[in-house]
Amino acid sequence: MEVLLIYFLVVNVLEFVIAGFDKFLAVKQKRRIPENTLFFLALIGGSIGLLTAMLIFTHKTSKTSFIVKFAGILAIQIALIVCLFNYRK
Repeated sequence: MEVLLIYFLVVNVLEFVIAGFDKFLAVKQKRRIPENTLFFLALIGGSIGLLTAMLIFTHKTSKTSFIVKFAGILAIQIALIVCLFNYRK
């Protein structure tokens, strides 16, 4: 269980830092980090990090297609968590 918590902590911190760096690059009008990279990290457990970065840095908050895809990832993760908890009962 400890390993899992450390994994989620690392993935979320990494996602937060990368999203913040992407915002920095956007402001400087430099080459950006691909959205698929942000989505992949969110999908493998970095959703909280991405959501936090979106709120703190106001990053990607006005891009509807990004929000819809991210909401889809969140919905899948919530469904998996609900299924996991129901299975364990």
